[in-house]
Amino acid sequence: MPYAGVAVATGTAAVLAAPVVLSAAGFTTAGVAAGSAAASIQSAVYGGYVASGSAFALAQSAGAAGIGAAGNAAIGGIFGGIGASGAGIFVCLN
Repeated sequence: MPYAGVAVATGTAAVLAAPVVLSAAGFTTAGVAAGSAAASIQSAVYGGYVASGSAFALAQSAGAAGIGAAGNAAIGGIFGGIGASGAGIFVCLN
């Protein structure tokens, strides 16, 4: 499989970047940071109620408690697949 290296690199980069991206968006270990993009979204979209299981609730949980093995596996697999597919398309177009 010629694109396995691209898949591994892309998946690994995504797993390493995910906590940084969550924190930058405002999902911190202490909760949603005041004045952040996450706080703006929470205010504009959810108001005082965030539904359990929603994307916002999952991001909030991951920011507070960490992503976990299953989440990292999902992130790595999804973005690894996207990276390998993108590499395949790039090679075919060139």
